[in-house]
Amino acid sequence: MKLRVVFAGTPEFSVPCLEACRASGAEVVAVYTQPDRPAGRGRKLTPSPVKQAALAAGIAVEQPEALKSAEVQATLAAYRPDLMVVVAYGLILPRKVLAMPRLGCWNVHASLLPRWRGAAPIQRAILAGDHESGVDLMQMEAGLDTGPVLLERRTPIGREDTGGSLHDRLSALGADVLAEGLARVMAGDTLVPRPQPDQGVTYAHKLDKAEARLDFNRPAIELERQVRAFDPWPVAEGEIAGEPLRIWAAQAIERDHHAEPGSVLGAGRDGIDIACGQGALRVTALQRAGGKRIGAVDYLNARPELRR
Repeated sequence: MKLRVVFAGTPEFSVPCLEACRASGAEVVAVYTQPDRPAGRGRKLTPSPVKQAALAAGIAVEQPEALKSAEVQATLAAYRPDLMVVVAYGLILPRKVLAMPRLGCWNVHASLLPRWRGAAPIQRAILAGDHESGVDLMQMEAGLDTGPVLLERRTPIGREDTGGSLHDRLSALGADVLAEGLARVMAGDTLVPRPQPDQGVTYAHKLDKAEARLDFNRPAIELERQVRAFDPWPVAEGEIAGEPLRIWAAQAIERDHHAEPGSVLGAGRDGIDIACGQGALRVTALQRAGGKRIGAVDYLNARPELRR
């Protein structure tokens, strides 16, 4: 069975799913993505990664500000989609849009639902200390990420994982689970929807840059998660011996001390140990104002008074 698919997505995370749609044998008749936004130092209008991929593939691109108007909905209906695939699109789909395709709308969501519905599931999972994440292929309905799950992929979250590494792994898993769903439907299979349980619902609120500030009164393990979750954006920030810095890499270590939180306990080849409310945070990569990311050893070469 040949499928006419409209794909809706915006960031880099969505691109492998667009490629999976194209590789599946389905006909991607249009791509919906958010309008071009200012980016970079020159604030030049920049197309989204999904738009760039769609144009390179010769697919029609639509960029409405919203999907509520009759005109926008008529344009979408004219593509006669059998299915709409939504991956980190960033716009709400009205009920009329959800009901438009013959097979409805699928969403690829980067969490194990119902945990971490919402905008920032990858970072929230790391911040919370979750040991596992994954990707759900969901049949969309009117609620926020409330629809039944069609297929799922799981992956462990390791102590070395950052927001960036988990993002990339889940993006690839999302393409895998979407490819399976498309292949099965085109082969005449029926995907059985699994309703989400009422227990365990959590919301992954959008990241705020103010959250990047490290509070050394908190336990070191929480700050480690903060550093990992906010790499590559918005990047954790903290002071070391009075200097504001961006903290790119750090690990919690068990260390008994009676020092003031935020004070330097030791500094050397292994990193810079900062006293926390519980334990210590060993900073191994950082960035000075106006500088680039450097290792702790290079930083200590510029501030030898911290060595101890």
